[in-house]
Amino acid sequence: MPRRHPSRPFRLSRPSRPSRPARRALAAVTVALLASAAVGCGDAGELQGAGATPTAISPDKLWPDLTPASSPAFDIGEVDTAVVKGVTVPGGDIRKVDPVAVVRAEIAAHPGDYGKGAYDETARRMADCGRSGAAGSRCPVLEAYYRDLTGDGHADLTLGFRQLPGNLTAVRVYTARKDRLVQVMAYEDAVSGVELAGRSVIIRAPSEVAGYEYRLQWTWDQQQRAMLLTHDEMLRTGGAEGRKQPPRPSAPPTPAVSPSASASPSTSSSGSDSGSSSGSSSASASGR
Repeated sequence: MPRRHPSRPFRLSRPSRPSRPARRALAAVTVALLASAAVGCGDAGELQGAGATPTAISPDKLWPDLTPASSPAFDIGEVDTAVVKGVTVPGGDIRKVDPVAVVRAEIAAHPGDYGKGAYDETARRMADCGRSGAAGSRCPVLEAYYRDLTGDGHADLTLGFRQLPGNLTAVRVYTARKDRLVQVMAYEDAVSGVELAGRSVIIRAPSEVAGYEYRLQWTWDQQQRAMLLTHDEMLRTGGAEGRKQPPRPSAPPTPAVSPSASASPSTSSSGSDSGSSSGSSSASASGR
């Protein structure tokens, strides 16, 4: 900024006005620039019609005289939660819980679901968990992930394990309430992918129709203190149209709850922060 002279007031000098020839030259340059811009851009900036606007159609309410149902036709256990018996949370830190012990607790609580003729192979392969090499790779427990899904500022446990024989994958979410481990979500299906997003667990599963998949989303609900199924939809993924794939295997009823976010991999049963406690495959279950 110019320094003010002590003997006279500070004034900004007024810029001199361009002479008439200078103004004419400036105008000519401006016109030439605008003309070249018009040639280079063509009509790229012009508005273009998007076609006819479809007529809005209001929804029609059907059977207005039908008495609204007041209770569900089926009890599908949407808000079932339960404390996992035999598993504690040391110091309220869910990372200190062994994921393999959690799956063993579920098997012990529901022997009929993991006995002969059911998922008995899962029960047998639990003996391979914790082993090294090829034997350890047979463990059905997938890598556990940790993310705050309940919004309480503490990590919750998202756990998956294979239900064998077959191609089903069980997905479970657990939270810690003091020293107790509480299951707040359970689902199993032929899974093609699992994601954690915000306070939600998203599961993708193949559809009977080629080029489509099922997308299911569970989101934490503070009132119910459980993960609720908030989205269940079939989405287009591409591929052949009209062809049908073999039917999805029907899953047996979800076991009554037995045994919840940066999503970080599990600690192993020995307490390390890398890899799976079981040494098994990735937590992004392939379902195959």
